[in-house]
Amino acid sequence: MRKTMTVTALLALGALLVAALPAAAMKTIAEHQELTGPYKTGSDVTAACLQCHEDAAHDFMKTSHWTWMPEQNVVGKGVVPLGKKNTVNNFCIAVDSNWPRCTSCHAGYGWKDANFDFTNAENIDCLVCHDQTGKYKKFPTGAGDPVYEPTEWEGKIWEPVDLASVARSVGKPNRVNCGACHFSGGGGNNVKHGDMEKALLQPSRELDVHMSADGGNFQCQECHSTKNHVIAGNAMFASPGGRNHLECTSCHEADLHAKKILNWHAKSVACQTCHIPEFARSNPTKMWWDWTSAGDKNRAVNTDENGMPDYDAKKGEFKWGKNVVPSYAWYDGVSGQYLLGDKMNPDQVTRLNWPQGNRTDAQSKIYPFKVMRAVQPYDKGRKVIAVPKLFGKTGYWKTFDWNDAIKQGMESVGQEYSGEYGFAETEAWWKINHMVAPKEMALKCANCHGENGRMDWKALGYAGDPNTKRGIARFELSEEYKD
Repeated sequence: MRKTMTVTALLALGALLVAALPAAAMKTIAEHQELTGPYKTGSDVTAACLQCHEDAAHDFMKTSHWTWMPEQNVVGKGVVPLGKKNTVNNFCIAVDSNWPRCTSCHAGYGWKDANFDFTNAENIDCLVCHDQTGKYKKFPTGAGDPVYEPTEWEGKIWEPVDLASVARSVGKPNRVNCGACHFSGGGGNNVKHGDMEKALLQPSRELDVHMSADGGNFQCQECHSTKNHVIAGNAMFASPGGRNHLECTSCHEADLHAKKILNWHAKSVACQTCHIPEFARSNPTKMWWDWTSAGDKNRAVNTDENGMPDYDAKKGEFKWGKNVVPSYAWYDGVSGQYLLGDKMNPDQVTRLNWPQGNRTDAQSKIYPFKVMRAVQPYDKGRKVIAVPKLFGKTGYWKTFDWNDAIKQGMESVGQEYSGEYGFAETEAWWKINHMVAPKEMALKCANCHGENGRMDWKALGYAGDPNTKRGIARFELSEEYKD
């Protein structure tokens, strides 16, 4: 039976985390006991925070967690504003026009349309990152202000939160805080990344050697170090510029293996490649999404061997994967990116992003990736990926009218719509970084080399398995290593 974490279990975990807080964190909580409220809204709490932390708030407002659209140098495009706010993906496709469904995970209050005020510090949601009770749950953006009684919204009952109690608990973020948004990207647990999900709240050593209780019991910022609210590390998909990536060698020495051959491999092979042999090792992740069949309210929904649905009338067909062997590619830390309005060929697979790098580049290493594949709408006349309005009273999920949904969505992002749509296949690359297995579970020689090896050596630029077809080492091919 597939294990899932219930809301009750999540709250219990929050209580356990509070009980285990170090003395420094308990001091922080003690310093906030004067926050007695009452507070009607989260913005009221933020106003109280600003009395002492105004500089911190303004620092936060400069970060990608707030803007969702930092300036980035994109391959072949130059410096452009690009981030979660304006990328095109192959899950729910785009943020703009789909407020407030997509913006419900923004670290702010009130982003319900294009007029959200990013300059107002009182719009910051301090509690989503700093709550230590495990009880904080932001009232859905666009549903009105929270009230003191249970409220129904989108078919769910939202219980009132004691904001004053939560405010008095604040401290440094923990995995519950970060996971509240990052574990549910794409609309559900582990849907998007494949290596970030609720199982990491209490992982076994086999699932993640760093975060497990009998391992390092790391909180996220152990690796994602933070200064002035700028958090190290970023998702490859929304951050193709590669300016803020984290690597295992940020903490570990590059040549730490006892065997020299492993250290030699590490010059060309990323740590993650050997030490994350599969992803989605606890709960499945979505691997395929086909929008073409959406809209059939009478179609039966079946479940796969993992208990996951194969269809949703609003979204179309799905395929899921568990214990997935990654795809492998050379990567130099920078990726290419499809930008809204870029021309595409509907007869070919459109890459929404792709890793840069190759065998001859001394900066590149072989990394593991989840490759998400989908079939999504495009504008037939202009030959560009379309942005449909999915959420809201006039969105596709209510009307099941693709033409009108695309017309609204394209207008919201300042794009023309020819009036004719079709569906085309896309792919997106997500670098695998989490769920690091213990060293005894790392890949062995035969996992990659030999007749049943997992590597596609020709796709990686080799004539064949380099274990048998030695050829010329990539460092001998690289200009950097020539005399």
